[in-house]
Amino acid sequence: MADVTPIPLRIEERERIEAARNWVKGHFSNKPDDRYAPLEGKLSLIETILKNGWIGPADTWKLQALGIAFGDAVAQKLMLDWVTVDDEYGCDPALNWPGTSLYSFPLTTISKRIERGENLNILELFDATGCWHGVFIG
Repeated sequence: MADVTPIPLRIEERERIEAARNWVKGHFSNKPDDRYAPLEGKLSLIETILKNGWIGPADTWKLQALGIAFGDAVAQKLMLDWVTVDDEYGCDPALNWPGTSLYSFPLTTISKRIERGENLNILELFDATGCWHGVFIG
């Protein structure tokens, strides 16, 4: 990737991320914000949605919404910031380790794998991202 300066999330990205979060949180029957807040809340909800087959490989937007929730969990654990990256591939929300040029693009972390037919274990994927402070899966 060429030199990229992260910029704060643009309004469009903030709205896109918030809509995705709201869709994911909507699977909680009560107190969705409170239940989504801890790492376990995010990760267990993603795992539940996938294991129960509530969405499939053709549900790209919903899979990317799970990617946002996964990104929220990674950001929470590794203290990363959501930023906008505008590069030769387009303009996308990304996670950035502040003060570095390290980026992760969690939006498609789940969708790419499900669309390829992979058997995805969210907790293993999360553990792998947490073990490598600078090697991000995307």
